[in-house]
Amino acid sequence: MPVRVKVCGLTCAADVAAAVEAGAAYVGFVFFPPSPRHLSAAAARLLALSVPAGVTRVALTVDADDAAFEALLDTVPIDMLQLHGSESPARVAALRARYGLPVMKAIGLAQAADLPALDTYGAVADQILVDAKPPPGATRPGGNAVPFDWHLLAGRRWSVPWMLAGGLTAENVAAAIRATGAAQIDVSSGVEAAPGRKDPGRMAAFLQAARAAGRQAVNGHSR
Repeated sequence: MPVRVKVCGLTCAADVAAAVEAGAAYVGFVFFPPSPRHLSAAAARLLALSVPAGVTRVALTVDADDAAFEALLDTVPIDMLQLHGSESPARVAALRARYGLPVMKAIGLAQAADLPALDTYGAVADQILVDAKPPPGATRPGGNAVPFDWHLLAGRRWSVPWMLAGGLTAENVAAAIRATGAAQIDVSSGVEAAPGRKDPGRMAAFLQAARAAGRQAVNGHSR
């Protein structure tokens, strides 16, 4: 199966170019001040304009209000919204209707009791992103380099496309794909040289490992 990768938390033109060259299907820009990957709208605009056609530009926000969305979308050319906070299903549906952009809702997972939320949000979002719940004391809801038990997702499917996140690296992404059947992968800290700065070599290795795992999954099913 072809595996599509989102490289999130890009902060400079060189990192955007390296992600695109490595084959990223999505590039993510973070608009959340506590994150070391946070961008101003002006800085993000320049980066978003450099992204070639065919690569989806994603804006990650956390419980942003209407004024924040207006300011962001008035400045930055964005193809998809990623809601990574405690936004309700009604809020997801309202933003989707108001801005006419596809919406991906992130859901934190730690145990089986968290799974029903994936169905709830899958009914109102265009995509869902399955991430690890942040550890106690974390200052941000994602990008914490923490995986979860991938076997919680084994054999599960939803009515909308979904993406796997949380502590993924070039070394473990193949195992994650085998365990979950994920066809889309999100990576941020796992390809960084330092918080907020990506490593071109790590990005290339990650994309290569993800694609190889997808090919192996196809070959395994065809036997």
